Amino acid sequence: MKNELKNGDSLKPSFGGFGRLVVLGGGESGVGTALLGKAKGYDVFVSDKGKIKEKYKQVLIHNEIEWEDEKHTEAKILNADIIMKSPGIPDKAPLVKQIREQGILVVSEIEFASKYTNATIVGITGSNGKTTTATLTHHLLKGELEVGLAGNIGDSFAKQILEKDYPNYVLEISSFQLDDIVDFKPHIAVITNISPDHLDRYDYKYENYIASKFRIAENQTKEDFLIYDADDEVLTIWLAEHPVQSTLLPFSLVKTIENGAYLENGNIIITINNNKIIMPTTSLKLEGNHNVKNAMAASTVAHLLKIRKQTIRESLENFQGVEHRLEQVLKINKVQYFNDSKATNVNATYYALESMDAPTVWIVGGVDKGNNYEELFPFVNEKVKAIICLGVDNEKILSAFGGMVDVVVETQFMSEAVKIAYKLAEAGDNVLLSPACASFDLFENYEDRGRQFKEAVRNL
Repeated sequence: MKNELKNGDSLKPSFGGFGRLVVLGGGESGVGTALLGKAKGYDVFVSDKGKIKEKYKQVLIHNEIEWEDEKHTEAKILNADIIMKSPGIPDKAPLVKQIREQGILVVSEIEFASKYTNATIVGITGSNGKTTTATLTHHLLKGELEVGLAGNIGDSFAKQILEKDYPNYVLEISSFQLDDIVDFKPHIAVITNISPDHLDRYDYKYENYIASKFRIAENQTKEDFLIYDADDEVLTIWLAEHPVQSTLLPFSLVKTIENGAYLENGNIIITINNNKIIMPTTSLKLEGNHNVKNAMAASTVAHLLKIRKQTIRESLENFQGVEHRLEQVLKINKVQYFNDSKATNVNATYYALESMDAPTVWIVGGVDKGNNYEELFPFVNEKVKAIICLGVDNEKILSAFGGMVDVVVETQFMSEAVKIAYKLAEAGDNVLLSPACASFDLFENYEDRGRQFKEAVRNL
């Protein structure tokens, strides 16, 4: 197959040649990249230090792509022309340091894949809300456009380009994926917000993490757009000190915005080049101020891409939300159970507690990522009647909230946590799983944690 590069081809060395492509990591993005690379004429090798899942092994075998797992054979890696590194592998890994010392080009999947499409790309990043915003944006666009949803969601971007190159893509992009871009440039970039997260990957320097998020706009030109939260001081201060080329479209709950989106008398008002549309927030199925912001960002994208107002309104009305993100599970004895397992940092839990409108039994805990719980104090004082700590080490949570709440219980079992919550909650209360922590001490991942919660609730 002819190896045609699109979206410019300034990547060097050997990008777009029939060179050797080594893929580090045999997960969704890695295998997708391997398939696309092979189709474009590369000599492909996949290497994973862990165990490659059986379903991915079968894909590699079926497509006659050479692979290894549970080891990295340096001789087979260091002769690469280009290396696609899965986002989970940190730059501090000795092998990655060696690769960089040898001057081999390291890219992320979104960088590699974007070279083989002329699609209009909407790239969405942020510490919180990016999954909901990406899913909602895709939902608003798909009524009138052919559009793929990729990045951190669903089938990999590379695989979708290979199998069905959509004319438009919505990509949910993490800071780890942005760390390894070179030329990648979304036509529309969205930054939902920035709060401290993953600082262990950024030398515990907040500014490094912020800079990483802003890489989404670094290759943009004045023909491109950056949509961002104008109420987020981290974003506004950074933009004032590090101007970007793109056209800015801010959104705000409290300011009047001339070009962008704002809230007025319960309506979202979006203006782009004097073209105004008005959306009542009553159309929103999702609750909470953070979801008004997610809707503003998604609707601004839709308005930019000329989606009709009626379609936007109807799509906002019927959007169901994202699993494990403030998901309403069941109402039992007039107690509503919420699964917010995706809240793996304090800022995400802030939004969850903010949206609680009844006394709440809060299930919290897991692997602490250097959390500062202070911003939660007002909500805990006002709304939380009991805390259930679900983690191996709950010391920090106990010392932060022990004096605020009468009932604090510890457990290491989800089924037990839910049974305790059932006993503590009275008619009209909420039970909220919003851990503010990573899940790896007791669960495989946040999805596993959320599913166990839902199963335990259904078994009450």
